[in-house]
Amino acid sequence: MKSKLTWMVTATLLTVLLAGCANSGSNQTPPEETGTLVPLQKTPLPDGEPFEFEVDPDTFALTIIKDGVREQASLPLPKSKVTNLVKKDNSVSWTYPGRMNISITKKDHYLDIQLESVGAESFEWPIVQADSYMLPLGEGKRIPADDKDWKTFLRDQTYTFSESFSMGFFALNHKSFSMVYLVNNKFNDEVHFDTEPSVQMQFSHDFPAINPDKNYGFRLYVTGNDPQQIVQPYKNKVIESGNFVTLEQKADGNPNIRKLYGAPQIYLWSPTILTDENVNWPKMKTVLNGKLGAWLKHLMDETADGSSELADTLKQLSGQDYFDNYQKKVVLSALNQAVRMKDFYSAEMFPDTGTEATALIQQGVSSLSEQKLYELNKLLLKDNLGEAAADLKDWGQAGSTDLIKLMHDAGIDKAWIGLSNWADGLINPAMVNEAASDGYLIAPYDSYHSIQEKPDPSWNTASFPDSTLYKEATITRKDGSKVAGFLNRGRKLNPTLALPSVKQRADSILKEGIAFNSWFVDCDATGEIFDDYSPAHLTTQSQDLDARLQRLSYYAKDKQMVVGSEGGNDYASGVIAYAQGIESPIIAWGDPDMRDNKDSEYYVGGYYAMSGIPERYGKAVPVKALYDKVYLDPTYSLPLYKLVYNNSVITTNHWEWGSYKIKGAEAERMLYELLYNAPPLYHLDEAAWKQQQASITGFLKVWSPFHSKAIMQEMTKFSVLSDDRLVQSAEYGDQLKVTVNFSDKDFAADGQTVKAKSAVITEDGKTTVFDAQANAKLLTAK
Repeated sequence: MKSKLTWMVTATLLTVLLAGCANSGSNQTPPEETGTLVPLQKTPLPDGEPFEFEVDPDTFALTIIKDGVREQASLPLPKSKVTNLVKKDNSVSWTYPGRMNISITKKDHYLDIQLESVGAESFEWPIVQADSYMLPLGEGKRIPADDKDWKTFLRDQTYTFSESFSMGFFALNHKSFSMVYLVNNKFNDEVHFDTEPSVQMQFSHDFPAINPDKNYGFRLYVTGNDPQQIVQPYKNKVIESGNFVTLEQKADGNPNIRKLYGAPQIYLWSPTILTDENVNWPKMKTVLNGKLGAWLKHLMDETADGSSELADTLKQLSGQDYFDNYQKKVVLSALNQAVRMKDFYSAEMFPDTGTEATALIQQGVSSLSEQKLYELNKLLLKDNLGEAAADLKDWGQAGSTDLIKLMHDAGIDKAWIGLSNWADGLINPAMVNEAASDGYLIAPYDSYHSIQEKPDPSWNTASFPDSTLYKEATITRKDGSKVAGFLNRGRKLNPTLALPSVKQRADSILKEGIAFNSWFVDCDATGEIFDDYSPAHLTTQSQDLDARLQRLSYYAKDKQMVVGSEGGNDYASGVIAYAQGIESPIIAWGDPDMRDNKDSEYYVGGYYAMSGIPERYGKAVPVKALYDKVYLDPTYSLPLYKLVYNNSVITTNHWEWGSYKIKGAEAERMLYELLYNAPPLYHLDEAAWKQQQASITGFLKVWSPFHSKAIMQEMTKFSVLSDDRLVQSAEYGDQLKVTVNFSDKDFAADGQTVKAKSAVITEDGKTTVFDAQANAKLLTAK
């Protein structure tokens, strides 16, 4: 006979909130019916509601009882032998011999569940099944357990918890109440999904031999069914732990953070310093027929791509008296690549140099900073090109400095500008200076995730002056194999051994006073962390994560940069100011139609372009119906992250999925960006600016002032207003509210009509209407 142990959890509730409303407990209407929430208060709301529980130690089946309604918090495991069973007034504990010690302790408003390995290498618990789930996958998702699309998408999927879950909890929703698991050890966890007959989750934890911590566990709360009640225990715990830092608190240390308020996030594609409009092509042909052409070919032999393309083009040009567009691109690509090379200068190639170049050469070319090296190489190239090129001060400015001026003149007062490489700024400091002087944030892309054995000029983030790192500081699996780098090139660098190289790189980039005031560090907030079994530097996931936070903090504190990262998982929320990927992550990374099949209409495009925006970022594509459903459909989206971190971290799309990336979804994404208070993310060059300017500026006239106010406050309410869940509203603070209608039909809400594909913003009795459908039509053909 099963031994069932039952205790009453005596959770204490605040009976009257500051809003003057009593907590209605189990009478709270589920969000599927009304979506009405209790407003967040500056005084934290109660964590949870009172309940009873039963546990069967033989199977670790856990049942929650509230107001006579019973729901399973965890399904039974196979029956096991139990020893050391101890029942006290407020706790129960037992042992699975040779495997696990288990204890459950009654607290005021939750169960404290602790699991300790005494021999197990891994343990699977809990196994959960519910009517639906609220999971912090990115911003947040509502997943009905019997939804056919989610069942298809999740079938037999296993997620790494630290990577896929942006916050440390998951919620099980039933008709009468919800159960919220707060995870107390984010490391070495996986969540596996079974989907027959309905979605079921299995949580498992590994106990690596290199990690002396053999514990994991949970706080289990019972709450109402709306999203705000779901996140409240977690938010309270974060605040209690001292890990919640508002943007304004961060801005006290770096006022530049306030430049993010109301700022779109824009990747500016101007990597070439010499552009078509800077070249006199008839005269260029003469120059290329001389020693410069041969020198370029020699330099291209040193690159990963080789020189065949350039060699073929030079051979073709010798027999014709013109350049076609492709040939121009090849020549410009070679010139712009060469001018970034350390060995561009040779005394034989450049025997006669001007005063400025000579002064730099006399300092010792090998000792020049990167910025000074580019300055020298531009001088040398200009001297050799002569009248075949415009004045040096005009090189590359139309698509960079001048474009920034155009944006500012168009009324964009605030913006975060990202460069795909720090070299784009060092070779064009006038562009960086213009952005900073216009009040913008401007940041280089940086990464310490992958490392190459041999330096590759096209992937400079994966190259480090310390040549020992590749062999001595990369991550080893338990089986002795190395963890491959991005796209299976190179290896992954152990972050605990990288900080000296981080500081060396930062000092090198900033040596000449380049006006960067923001920094984007790839991967550090994604949750992709590792155990390293290298005998010389054993490293746990916890140590790996601490090292990532240390380097983010180095840029934020030591270098006074406004720091952001990919993803935005909340362990980094105390140090980063912005995150790219929470609102729209990379969609369907493994789908060959999107990543490999270039003939597919869904192909997202490649990473490389000779000029302009690479297709991976600038090409608009449709997405398959399944992905549209699970990634984008607003009926499944929930602002779980915003309900916790709205005034702490500014979150937006992943750069591969900018605001205009999804064909036909432009209007819906603008509405989402208003509702969720998320910056639009754009990819711009001269051509894209001409096509998108009217739509961008039209949207920012509404979005920017809204965001500037909303980001200073908590999200205080989120409501679903229509039966089809396509009309939703969010409130920020006490006076600011936005209602959006994602549907194709007008909807009456709060005594006013919200037209199809539009948003209504109300503040202090004033109303602003934004027609997203009309704004999307301002986009010219892309």
